[in-house]
Amino acid sequence: MTAADSSPRPLFSWRKYWAHRFGVAPVLPMTRAEMEALGWDACDILLVSGDAYVDHPSFGMAIVGRLLEAQGFRVGLLAQPDWTSATPFKTLGRPTLFIGITAGNMDSMVNRYTADRRLRHNDSYTPGDEGGRRPDRAVTVYAQRCREAFKDVPLVIGGIEASLRRVAHYDYWSDTVRRSVLLDSRADLLVFGNGERAIAEIAHRAARGEHPRAMTDIRGTALVRDGVPEGWAVKDSGTIDTPGPVQAPPNPYADSGDRDGRAPGLCQDGGPATPAEPAAAPRPDETRAPDTGNRGTVVRLPSYEAVKADPVLYAHASRVLHLESNPGNARALVQAHGDKVVWINPPPIPLTTAEMDAVYDLPFARAPHPAYDGQRIPAWEMIRFSVTIMRGCFGGCTFCSITEHEGRVIQNRSQGSILSEIERVRDKTEGFTGVISDLGGPTANMYRLACKDPAIQRVCRRLSCVYPAICKSLNTDHSALVALYRAARTVPGVKKITIASGLRYDLAVHAPAYVKELVTHHVGGYLKIAPEHTEPGPLSRMMKPGIGTYDRFKALFDRFSRDAGKEQYLIPYFIAAHPGTTDADMMNLALWLKANGFRADQVQAFLPSPMALATAMYHSGRNPLAPVRRQGEAVVVARGLRQRRLHKAFLRYHDPENWPLLREALKALGRADLIGPGKRRLVPAGQPPGTGRGGGEGGRAGRKKGRQVILTQHARDHAASVRSPRRTARGRGPGTNRP
Repeated sequence: MTAADSSPRPLFSWRKYWAHRFGVAPVLPMTRAEMEALGWDACDILLVSGDAYVDHPSFGMAIVGRLLEAQGFRVGLLAQPDWTSATPFKTLGRPTLFIGITAGNMDSMVNRYTADRRLRHNDSYTPGDEGGRRPDRAVTVYAQRCREAFKDVPLVIGGIEASLRRVAHYDYWSDTVRRSVLLDSRADLLVFGNGERAIAEIAHRAARGEHPRAMTDIRGTALVRDGVPEGWAVKDSGTIDTPGPVQAPPNPYADSGDRDGRAPGLCQDGGPATPAEPAAAPRPDETRAPDTGNRGTVVRLPSYEAVKADPVLYAHASRVLHLESNPGNARALVQAHGDKVVWINPPPIPLTTAEMDAVYDLPFARAPHPAYDGQRIPAWEMIRFSVTIMRGCFGGCTFCSITEHEGRVIQNRSQGSILSEIERVRDKTEGFTGVISDLGGPTANMYRLACKDPAIQRVCRRLSCVYPAICKSLNTDHSALVALYRAARTVPGVKKITIASGLRYDLAVHAPAYVKELVTHHVGGYLKIAPEHTEPGPLSRMMKPGIGTYDRFKALFDRFSRDAGKEQYLIPYFIAAHPGTTDADMMNLALWLKANGFRADQVQAFLPSPMALATAMYHSGRNPLAPVRRQGEAVVVARGLRQRRLHKAFLRYHDPENWPLLREALKALGRADLIGPGKRRLVPAGQPPGTGRGGGEGGRAGRKKGRQVILTQHARDHAASVRSPRRTARGRGPGTNRP
């Protein structure tokens, strides 16, 4: 399997499996009684998920199940089974083909623990918001129980947890580098990224008698092999990016005047932009075959043992993996784990618009399984009146794993398909009052944005299309999105459409007509955006634009709000303790917050999620955004609990509980002048009685007229870091999972 493969087989072109004669199930069965009511004596494919079963396209396992059903297979589902024994895994009997396993729409560790490694007591993907209904490292635990229940049934793992742990990865919760989840789970095959193409092919080939372990040539999959087969040319990763002396990355704000990150003419590694280094997003319906120059070539990453022992090699491997992520030119990767190798095929070819439409037109019940008897599932409540319009993100923010999971290629639905789903929401979703809560995806405004030239897109290896400057080959025309908004507002029964997905304001400032449309019709008083920081140091490590771009967007937002006669506010998100952030950076951010009248209601520190580039920075102290070197400049990392709490305290400078810690820090920074009364001081010198004894992370934010409340969230859409096309409990989700 190489990047040289021919055009992919259309997703719905497979001849249906014989079991299609049983018809469409109202919901995928979770009990033997439901199977018998459908006339089944067995399932062909058994799906195991760490989430409650909501039959809706915002939930990855629902998409996988309905897609396999459309291919003709009998699909059963075990949602949040009791993992303490193998017995619950036998509920639906032995499947005839294979078992598919996912941790759910979030990585199970992100779902269960905070950025300070504290236990969460709730789970938005569980009935009643009850915590503890899935195990830690759920993919591995579920796989172990499935092996106990059905020793010889093939296991295929996927979803966000498996996808981001397909190679040796730094694990924040154990503070070590762990081997690929393929080894720990003993699965036969791993599906990563958007998995529709892969899972359909796996099912049909399994139905013909082929074992998943032998399916070595499917894009978007990884497996364990004895070694590199004969006939493959092995290219060592060191020849792509040789570890050596560290070189400082370019400062994207140096020549921009207002630190807005728009220095023109720079490629990702700081050199002049060339025709081979522009954008990374294809035309909406681009289906041409990938470049054929890499057939038979596999890139060897440093071994698990090597990256575990050497953080610099870990950062190097992370960089190479991300450089090999464009479906148009990516080569297969191989990483030794002891006497075995983990073989990673190139990423899947993105779905066409027609295929996306067909997937979202599958017969979802658009509701939780009846077995939950009306219990509240917060993640479902959040997305029940929203519609996904696209997948993917070419922003490349280093703290977020959306790009690693969904890819940089934007996959779009047609306007007609989206309008039809709005009508289904209106007609089928209980409680609909006329308000569509979101039209979006990983981002609100990348719909139909793409590289102007497919030939350039196929050879591009940039890590971001918008950093350090918006690529000159990127089409930033928002007219298709404006047309969609206008058409959606005319659907009978729709009174209001709000936009809840994260907005790329650095793109929006190039489309004032879009900003006007958004502000005039689709903001419900507050609009959430994510500058993440104000200082060039951390912003350059995040691959985010400078605060000058935020200022320009705010000027447009305020102007169009006044023109519409509306009082509306921006709610910015900021990240504490991100790699590259010094105590002085956080102090300056706090001063900016105070000067602009912001008081954070909730804050969150950076959470190092598997595979993210910022996680490589956190673990190694090196910068994988440029060739990784051994000597020289290092990335500042806030590791200790005390320093991480200090960074969070700066975001909540107004909380008396934080004042003792902040006074101590300000004195250490030589800024005791910021202690005392007055608007230009950060904290008062006195302490109210009964305060200053705790961590100061909670508290109540004053909400005054004209003052915005910040709800800070790390990898917001990756939920703490991982996230897929669907959302989490609060919106598009940290750590949500695509099929």
